Amino acid sequence: MSDVIKNRIQSLRIDMHKNKIDAVIIPSGDPHQSEYIADHWAVREWISGFTGSAGTLIVLADYTALWTDPRYFIQADIELSGSGITLHKQKVPHAPEHLPWLVKQLTPGKQVGLDSRLFSIHQLDHISALFTTHHLTLFPQYDPFNKLWVNRPNLPASLIFEHDIHFSSISRENKMNVLRTKMISLDADYLVLSTLDDIAWILNLRGDDIPFNPLFYAYLLLGKESCFLFVDEKKIPSQIKESLSKEKITILPYDNIMESIAHLGSDVTFIVHPESINAAIYKIIPPERCLTHPNWIMELKAVKTKNEIKHIQKAMLKDGIALIRAFRWLESEIEIEHTVSEFDFAEKCAFYRSQQADYRGESFNAIVGYKSNGAIIHYHPTIKKASIIKKGGLLLVDSGGQYLDGTTDITRTIYIGNNPPLIIKKHFTLVLKGFIALASAQFPFGTVGMQLDTLARIPLWKEGLNYAHGTGHGVGFFLSVHEGPQGFATNPTTSRGTTPLEPGMITTNEPGVYLEGEYGIRIENILLCKDLGNGFLSFEDLTLFPISLQLIDSSLLNQDEKEWLNNYHRLVWNGLSPFISDDEKVWLQQQCSPI
Repeated sequence: MSDVIKNRIQSLRIDMHKNKIDAVIIPSGDPHQSEYIADHWAVREWISGFTGSAGTLIVLADYTALWTDPRYFIQADIELSGSGITLHKQKVPHAPEHLPWLVKQLTPGKQVGLDSRLFSIHQLDHISALFTTHHLTLFPQYDPFNKLWVNRPNLPASLIFEHDIHFSSISRENKMNVLRTKMISLDADYLVLSTLDDIAWILNLRGDDIPFNPLFYAYLLLGKESCFLFVDEKKIPSQIKESLSKEKITILPYDNIMESIAHLGSDVTFIVHPESINAAIYKIIPPERCLTHPNWIMELKAVKTKNEIKHIQKAMLKDGIALIRAFRWLESEIEIEHTVSEFDFAEKCAFYRSQQADYRGESFNAIVGYKSNGAIIHYHPTIKKASIIKKGGLLLVDSGGQYLDGTTDITRTIYIGNNPPLIIKKHFTLVLKGFIALASAQFPFGTVGMQLDTLARIPLWKEGLNYAHGTGHGVGFFLSVHEGPQGFATNPTTSRGTTPLEPGMITTNEPGVYLEGEYGIRIENILLCKDLGNGFLSFEDLTLFPISLQLIDSSLLNQDEKEWLNNYHRLVWNGLSPFISDDEKVWLQQQCSPI
């Protein structure tokens, strides 16, 4: 594979030379600033061989470099081996550390190419300003990959479907009216939207264009009285077409978005979200007719309605039942010495979820890491490359499901066999202490993710340990498993660290510890933020599945922590036991025994 990657990079360099391009910046996204993308847009992965979801590649005439954050350091070292690509390890996740490096490599007058569709206007403005300072030229329409990438996948053509009002609870008409009221208050004529989860949420529609995400490729232009949906019309069933037409939503070709904006003329005002609108679209709007504004939709969909919370609780119940069956299956297979790989267990988790009502697939590619693979934070086994799970090692399992009534995300770490080493129990218990500290926190209105993130790390910090990822992220409602704006993060480079928590937000709690070459430990639940009525907020655990008692060193837990754990396991037992078989109840009761 390394020779294939070298040949692809060489082909790009030949094209760069023909077009007088001295460097190319290749990000990980698509024209919608999506975290997960369709194969058609996976240019950075195709040309580098690096499969992580975050990373930026820079190709120069004699050097190729990839920047990614600490979640992917181990994975990138493995995947880039022999390719000639140098890994640059980001010190601050999401920070554009590649740009100061790049300008130092180039002399004044050199030209840098990129595809502006793959950058937000904020990103492109930052790049342009930096390049101007260093007397570099930017060529923002450089996209040679359709001709270089033989057999490049087409854009997806999967059918779009309704997310029934029974689940979504608010009609698209009401959602559009809320947005129109905001538009009118700013004296704007149109709102331009490109973020796929926002469009899906507004229209109560879902699709299958992106693996693990029930989304479809589209743009939306919302006017005071009209609405234009830019999408491949063949993807919309006739019944949905009729419904959209009755609600004055006009369907136009996906590629017509810029032409339509230009056609509306210079006497209308557009609102855009600068952190998400791609720079190519932004640049065709006259500056005097463009208003930038924070993303209203992100804020609206982050706070779940009572009906949505009710359905999410049902999804958590179904997920817990499925995982009981998956983990019991794994135990029985290991006990009779059947060969089970990490990939086999990921498939079995998906199978048992698929037996639950309203299941629509996994919410991400399951992370099932045995022993040292568990230390690779975003490790994914494949049918060709997966370790065999045996007695005598830790197994980290991070997985989730997409149900019509909610999106789930859960991590559990277990020990395969008996008598886990004391050091493993110590590390697990330190992670658990941080997990409990965050889950049991009470905090005033206005508290942001950076403040709460610290709670989960303190027990590890005291032992000189840490983890190289945020402690939590928002979760969509049958949408993206990673949803903004809130979360628990260590720094203010993204909204996860700076957004105040509000009642109705659901956010993961997932501290961990990772020893390269040995093992990884992570525990993850989904938390619902609740109003205590006295100016303070707290969390309620929505996830229903036991935490491994075998891995706990109870001498490291104080009485409050033991009480929290017993109460949580009582919640798990009371939630799941009425819906499982007698044999499953025996297993669950053992897992939920008081400590």
